[in-house]
Amino acid sequence: MKIKEAKQITGSLTRTSKMPGLSYSLPAWECKTGSKLRKVPGSVCASCYALKGNYTRYKAIKAAQYVRLNSLKDQRWVAAMVAQIIRQKFFRWHDAGDIQDLDHLKKIFKVCRLTPETKHWMPTREASILQQVTPEEVPENLIIRMSSHMVDQGPVKFWPWTSTVTSGQGTASCPAPKQNNSCGSCRQCWDRETPTVSYGKH
Repeated sequence: MKIKEAKQITGSLTRTSKMPGLSYSLPAWECKTGSKLRKVPGSVCASCYALKGNYTRYKAIKAAQYVRLNSLKDQRWVAAMVAQIIRQKFFRWHDAGDIQDLDHLKKIFKVCRLTPETKHWMPTREASILQQVTPEEVPENLIIRMSSHMVDQGPVKFWPWTSTVTSGQGTASCPAPKQNNSCGSCRQCWDRETPTVSYGKH
């Protein structure tokens, strides 16, 4: 499939200044768990970055995210995503939004298996979906990090790769705030040898 056709199916992917490659976003308003956590003081989602700034300033960005969300129903979705990702060394799933259901997660697994030279990273707060698979089922080139729900909460216990958010920037392992909000040469989010990545609160 040609990239032009792929973009007509899924919409285009995202290129953020922070990331070393392309990423994929869905509307944060449609997060299953996040939409509930937004109402909980002290939760990570209570100050969700994907519900402000450019994500809400430009109508075209929100519209593009809903195009991506609706495209999940298209039988050509896997092939279209593969066509756009296959030349990427690193790829991030959901710089906004989250997995919608088990079928969505299994489709991502298919994309990862068809792009073996790409390292994929997917953060999620959808514990109920993730608990329907085992770590052994996850393609070797994909790392799924189960994110803790509350600021300053420790990592979850049921999954081997996790992420947390800390209110003290000095205790965060993510170096981005110290290097112009960029990953730079750091790739710990994609590294299975790093069990937990901690981020400073936005």
